Amino acid sequence: MGSFIAPRYMKISNTLNISSTITGFILLGFPCPRQGQILLFLLFTLLYLLTLMGNGSIICAVRWDQRLHTPMYILLANFSFLEICYVTSTVPNMLANFLSDTKVISFSGCFLQFYFFFSLGSTECFFLAIMAFDRYLAICRPLHYPTIMTRCLCTNLVVTCWILGFLWFPVPIIVISQMSFCGSRIIDHFLCDPGPLLALTCARAPIMEFFWMILSSLLLFIPFLCIIVSYTLVLRAVLRVPSAAGRRKAFSTCGSHLAVVSLFYGSVMVMYLSPTSEHESGMQKLVTLFYSVGTPLINPVIYSLRNKDMKYALQKFLGI
Repeated sequence: MGSFIAPRYMKISNTLNISSTITGFILLGFPCPRQGQILLFLLFTLLYLLTLMGNGSIICAVRWDQRLHTPMYILLANFSFLEICYVTSTVPNMLANFLSDTKVISFSGCFLQFYFFFSLGSTECFFLAIMAFDRYLAICRPLHYPTIMTRCLCTNLVVTCWILGFLWFPVPIIVISQMSFCGSRIIDHFLCDPGPLLALTCARAPIMEFFWMILSSLLLFIPFLCIIVSYTLVLRAVLRVPSAAGRRKAFSTCGSHLAVVSLFYGSVMVMYLSPTSEHESGMQKLVTLFYSVGTPLINPVIYSLRNKDMKYALQKFLGI
């Protein structure tokens, strides 16, 4: 692989005019021979279509089954729509990149992808937190749940998640976009990521790097702390349930969401907390691929397999 990548870097660098202030970048993606690129294109096209079908089926099932018109499933339908947007922010460009010889992405295209990918990821963090809060209310405050989690509150929480998600990163992204980039235009990734982009700047920006780290840490740990607190209270309430059947039902209600939280946060934290190594870029690609493409594909399966009402609604919608 190494003997193939080196001449590929040289070929790309020699065929493009690199100036001190550049107008585009080269997303290296997953370097391999042409046949491998075509196989990857077919594989990710299939995964993308399955993701759209899986999340789209959940949205349609919630929309057309009156029994699912409750806050829990309304949040789930919105989460599935978010997953479709999230995977769409990266995969179509990745598919085009597999078939491209130059693998060039424009300056504006790169930063638009940068903004939407991180904004949608931020929105997902907030969504996972309010879904945990919803489970806390349903299990720990069952008598007050209908009066607390009203349709109005549910709508307000969903809107707040989208607003907070899209207002979390614009300032640092705009600042990074105003920097001057020197030398190689090659980003050793399949998307525009802050690490590789900051590495291409003409001068190091330690303040910007520190600011980005603080914002990312707050984004990860504030919703995660809310999730931990919610499920700690849920666990304490469940352990007080006298019947084993009641405990199983409560755990089943939360099991799907806990699995999704574990997959998303587990992969993100592995990327942010894993030690630096000589395979850092390769590991970064794989982990980013898992939480940006893998989890949106797996989540509909988790929710449909572990939830009887959702399974029945999906079977009814699909005519099975």
